Amino acid sequence: MNKHPESTGPSEEQQITLRGPAELADALPYLMGFHPSDSVVMVALHGGRGRFGARLRLAIPQSPLEWPTVADQLAECLIKGSERRDARPDAIVVFLCQDPVDGETGNQTMERLRPFAQRLRTACGALDVPVLEVLCISGNRFWSYVCPDARCCPAEGNQLAMPGTSVMAAAATYAGIQVRGSLREMEARLTPLTRTSGAAQLRALDAAGSAMVPLLLDRERRQEVGGATLKLAGRLIDRLGKAPATVPSLADINDDRLISDEEAASMILGLQDRETRDRAAEWMEGPKAHAALRLWRALARRCVAPYEEHAAAPLTLAGWVSWSTGDEPAARVALGLALRFDPHYTFAQLLHEACNQGLDPETLRRCLRGERSKRADRHDRRAERVAGARSARVRPAGRTRTRTGSTRPGSGAADRRRSARPGVQGRRGTRTGR
Repeated sequence: MNKHPESTGPSEEQQITLRGPAELADALPYLMGFHPSDSVVMVALHGGRGRFGARLRLAIPQSPLEWPTVADQLAECLIKGSERRDARPDAIVVFLCQDPVDGETGNQTMERLRPFAQRLRTACGALDVPVLEVLCISGNRFWSYVCPDARCCPAEGNQLAMPGTSVMAAAATYAGIQVRGSLREMEARLTPLTRTSGAAQLRALDAAGSAMVPLLLDRERRQEVGGATLKLAGRLIDRLGKAPATVPSLADINDDRLISDEEAASMILGLQDRETRDRAAEWMEGPKAHAALRLWRALARRCVAPYEEHAAAPLTLAGWVSWSTGDEPAARVALGLALRFDPHYTFAQLLHEACNQGLDPETLRRCLRGERSKRADRHDRRAERVAGARSARVRPAGRTRTRTGSTRPGSGAADRRRSARPGVQGRRGTRTGR
């Protein structure tokens, strides 16, 4: 078996040395915060001891024709992203996680994915970063695509360690790190309802679309729709915040009951406007952040077919709030799902890359706080201008009386000339008003 010591730790003070494929396979859920399913996971390694760095996850493309392009993109994204954040990786570890389908055995799944594993290795090698290990995890077993020794890595694979029995599990428990279940379970909280269970919601979305889409195409009316959407969001966040806390599954059911189909439809359509969505992203911290996260999750679930692409906006907001509040695993899941529904959704792309690179969300929080402050300043200046205009409309009468009683030479003649041309001043005022 190839020996690949990698050091990682739940904290800076504690380091755990992982040796070989078995311990790497066991560590994966703790690295991600959940059990990846149907996923390719790539992790950067730094230094001689192989410190874990940036990581990324993507659903395994169904068509093998996509594998070369996806492999090149993933390698470039991880390596270039690591360079921007910290340093170029010294090596990479790859995991392919997919359970057997259509009567396959785990071994057959592993062999089917072998060309993808090889393409990932060559893509990283082309960028001068070696891949130390590629593991396939399927059917509760794991295989190494790198280790040639059948004595430790047999063709039938090795059984995964029992949960909670490894050194990584012990260290994670000590550090308070939890594995939340499978990726499927986490995505279930965000996935849109089926058309059968969401028939009423579909009718509400159709009605809201007919009423709101023409308004969203008009600039002035779009601002009105945006303001109404944000006010509704504020009311719903307050409503959800007052609901009693409970276990996640029951919490989702309760949240769905607290939001009517019409309210959900109005919110979903309103968030399709970029400016409205960006302002909604300001519910990112403080006492209302958790309730906002529950709202975005609930709205994503209400994007029933054929409105699934509309879920990209609330899913991205859910990912942003999760990342902003320190829940990176949930953020990666939400943002990955957003890109599955709309691969070209720019906000989700940027957040997903930044989260995978381990960047600090405070940079974006400062930007959003700055926008909120600028908006408040503009509002104050408008209020001052309105107040000044009101006082200016009162002053002309005083100035007229002053001119009438003026003792300046010629002032009487000037008044007579103005009075001899009735209507000119009024016409000029009319033109200015237009």
